[in-house]
Amino acid sequence: MATLEVDCPVCAEVLELTDADRAELAVGDVIVCAACHSEMEVTRNGGGEDFELELLGAMTTCPHCDEEFEVTTEMLAAAPTTRAQDGVEVSLMTCPHCKAKFELELADDEVETR
Repeated sequence: MATLEVDCPVCAEVLELTDADRAELAVGDVIVCAACHSEMEVTRNGGGEDFELELLGAMTTCPHCDEEFEVTTEMLAAAPTTRAQDGVEVSLMTCPHCKAKFELELADDEVETR
């Protein structure tokens, strides 16, 4: 039985999908990464290597209360942006759990808290 290995676009964890796993997946189904809990939608599921996922949401952990939450596009749109000390543009995120503010850098579908 062949196994397709797909890298999570957020944490680079390898997701292994067997032929049996793929037979159960349809376009529009959602896969959740076991490592970072990011959600990805199946956008193509053909034979062999013909398989694609699209990131639905990025997960991050608040550096103040250690609670994990999804960073939605609405949250990013509402968050002001600024330049960090190293010159990188960051969003000033507010934790939905403890309301603490922290810097969040999004680059190439990766999330980094500061």
